[in-house]
Amino acid sequence: MGFEEIAHTADWALRVWADDLEGLFAEAARGMNALSGAQLAEGPQVKRSFAAQSADAESLLVAFLSELVYYAEQEHLMFEGFQVSMFEGSQGWTLKAEMSGAPLKLSNKAIKAVTYHNLKIRQTARGYEVEIVFDV
Repeated sequence: MGFEEIAHTADWALRVWADDLEGLFAEAARGMNALSGAQLAEGPQVKRSFAAQSADAESLLVAFLSELVYYAEQEHLMFEGFQVSMFEGSQGWTLKAEMSGAPLKLSNKAIKAVTYHNLKIRQTARGYEVEIVFDV
């Protein structure tokens, strides 16, 4: 599991890989946090839950990361611990996530949005991989 920043002309982009989809979503969240340069404040842990459904895994990833952007912008919270479960059913994909984190101490640059630009989750020899572009 891991992530790396990749070159993009105007925005930020991230390549993420993991053994399974749950790990891919958690690593994407960690990578997004790393790109923003965010730091957590000292203090008690904050826990939140998130659930969503979507027709495809890519839309679910955008919804999940967009929820984290919302928490950072509106509630000044950042999460570093993720327990993600997801499954594909007859109605599409379902995701449930338990997140733990703390208030934001510092963020070098805010991510405005998670984009669909060239977004495609691919199955590879090492598991799953995705490239995500963020509007800043």
